[in-house]
Amino acid sequence: MPITLTWLEAGRPDFPDIERALDDPAGLLAAGGSLAPDWLIEAYRRGIFPWYSRGEPILWWSPDPRMVLFPDEIRISRSLAKRLKRGEAQVRCDSAFTELITACAAPRAGASGTWITAEMLEAYLRLFTLGWAHSVETWMDGELVGGLYGIAIGKVFYGESMFSRADDASKIALAHLAKDLARRGFAVIDCQMKTAHLASMGAREIGRAEFKTLLAAHASGEPERWASARMQDLAWGSAKR
Repeated sequence: MPITLTWLEAGRPDFPDIERALDDPAGLLAAGGSLAPDWLIEAYRRGIFPWYSRGEPILWWSPDPRMVLFPDEIRISRSLAKRLKRGEAQVRCDSAFTELITACAAPRAGASGTWITAEMLEAYLRLFTLGWAHSVETWMDGELVGGLYGIAIGKVFYGESMFSRADDASKIALAHLAKDLARRGFAVIDCQMKTAHLASMGAREIGRAEFKTLLAAHASGEPERWASARMQDLAWGSAKR
């Protein structure tokens, strides 16, 4: 019997098991529901994330395989390592979340729109206010030039989007995030979908069963406030080959 798309009603979040995700479109699990904080946190804990365009219903995804980055597997090129050692940028947490997510939502070169709709932006701003969402920001000469944002639940960080206005700005943010999460015992950074950019920094694909096991072991806990200066005391060694 073929698997059909699950339509969700408003109210209490009730997602199907991610094993029911469709093969075509690959990873599509459900539609409908809400972007309220309880829906989003429940979705992330189960390995599900929203992704849709303006004019569409809320679409929920859980692809297989899953792109992840284990924090201690971060790969830093020689050129990036030199830049990190020189301290060309300052990296902060949660000091400009609204500015960062707005930059991530801006249309990219060659793209006609953005998946971070006004509704999505508002939803993640609520999660930031509640302590679930976080930004990692790269600053140069007092200007925000890149970074990323995502959701932290327990010892799992769910990356959502990044942007860069200067060379390696988003890579600098990701390198700091991975090193900070590694020293705090985080299990994994969820990267969702495979990209060459993430693969170049050590991210790799794992199967759905392994990802579910990681979440069952590590994706629980209460929201945590992150100090803005938390990433300023990281020391950088030699680059990995």
